[in-house]
Amino acid sequence: MKCISLWARHLRERSIRPRWCLDNNTRSIYGSSIYALHRARRSAYGRKCSAGRSLSTMNRSEVTGASDDRPKQESAAKTPRRAIALEAKPGVLSIEAATTAVVVVDMQNDFGTNGGMFDRAGNDITMIQRAIGPTAKVLASARRAGVKIVYLKMGFRPDLSDLGASDSVNRVRHLEGFKVGQTIRAPDGRESRILIRDHWGTDIVPELKPQPDDVVVYKHRFSGFYETELDATLKRLEVKHLIFTGCTTSVCVESTIRDAMFRDYLPVLLADCTGEPIGYHFPRSNYDASLLAIETSLGWVSGSEEFVEALEGV
Repeated sequence: MKCISLWARHLRERSIRPRWCLDNNTRSIYGSSIYALHRARRSAYGRKCSAGRSLSTMNRSEVTGASDDRPKQESAAKTPRRAIALEAKPGVLSIEAATTAVVVVDMQNDFGTNGGMFDRAGNDITMIQRAIGPTAKVLASARRAGVKIVYLKMGFRPDLSDLGASDSVNRVRHLEGFKVGQTIRAPDGRESRILIRDHWGTDIVPELKPQPDDVVVYKHRFSGFYETELDATLKRLEVKHLIFTGCTTSVCVESTIRDAMFRDYLPVLLADCTGEPIGYHFPRSNYDASLLAIETSLGWVSGSEEFVEALEGV
């Protein structure tokens, strides 16, 4: 009797007539769903009143038996993401596609194409060109798996204002050794300027052309993190693991990997997706030294086949 009395009082306060007073017209006004809710609440109240809980303190799932959308969404967000086991040195690394990005470093015409800056300076670029095929396979697999792709491009402003001070190493070496800013005729007949933004030389090689959803970041120093939006972009994308490809191994690639490690990203270099002209013909080249430094101190070293196999197994 006490429960019924409390229920009637509750309905009077809310100006709602109990179920047994609802005629057909009133039910029609309230609608069948509201009518069903009243009936469920009355039943739920009878179950809960013995515990001393008011109907007003019950949530919707307790009253109607329906699930709450918000807890479901929170639960889904906390669902563990599937891990991918990547064979690497010094050991197997567990990564997730959702928090991984492939970084393509400076795979542009000035470095990897005949007639580009490196080629014009007399550098052997065959090892850079050899890295294009494996990198293309990595990018195709990454796109299928939903892995983010970030391109870094070395390129200076047309007025060379970001090249550095007049006596800086960056300015002097680029001007004297590579003739940065010089106007040339590109192999496709277009007029271009060496290592200047938005010219043929800073275009990504055709085989690795960026897609609309990819991120492209210009840089003006060896590291992709120096005075660029790279770090902010990776944080916005919630990226943790960075899979590195590109050139050159001991300069721009290693510089970016070092800065990535300093910022607590977990970098992995794919050895066959990178190339290094410096010391290429020596018994132990700069390329070899970089791989050793990365696997022992800076991150992990793996290969394109291992990465693709890991993604395809998801």
